[in-house]
Amino acid sequence: MAYGSNLHAARLAHYLRGGRPQGAVRAHPGSRDPRPPRRSAATALPGTLYFAGHSLTWGGGGTAFYDPAPVGEVPCRAYLVTVTQFSDIAAQEMRRSPGTDLDLAPVLAAGRAELGPGRYETLLHVGTLDGHPLLTFTSRAGVAGDEPTSPVPAYLRNLAVGLAESHGWGPWRTAGYLATRPGAAGHWTPRAVAALLD
Repeated sequence: MAYGSNLHAARLAHYLRGGRPQGAVRAHPGSRDPRPPRRSAATALPGTLYFAGHSLTWGGGGTAFYDPAPVGEVPCRAYLVTVTQFSDIAAQEMRRSPGTDLDLAPVLAAGRAELGPGRYETLLHVGTLDGHPLLTFTSRAGVAGDEPTSPVPAYLRNLAVGLAESHGWGPWRTAGYLATRPGAAGHWTPRAVAALLD
């Protein structure tokens, strides 16, 4: 379940096939199973999207995290992938080497499993779609515990393109949403975000 830059299918593809996403400064090794997702679907989750941390892939700036607690709605994209693909995507997001399947039993049973204290090391089971579990990963701190950080233009552009691609949002709806997320708010205006799509 993608809610950040992986809303953009071409960006997610680099976690599967390997390589450097457009605008990024680092390449990814890719997954043991490089095939594209079997399908994807636009959906949404309750909660909020916020930006925090410091991205090595994008040369600085905050990255997107999901917090299910606050009132709101987060547009997402569900990808149908294998356990191996999910495990290798998660490993790369966690700044680990891909190559080991995650034990998903704890998160499927409890709804949440913390694999470590770092970024994207908290797994969440957020529902089902067509009989398949919806899994994602985020920070365990949440918006109240993480220090907000403004995202860099290349990263934010991937989110904007992904929202347009997956949800059919126009540039101003996309820009209004992203510019008001914690971390981006006060640093980005809707006009500046919309300009990234030109």
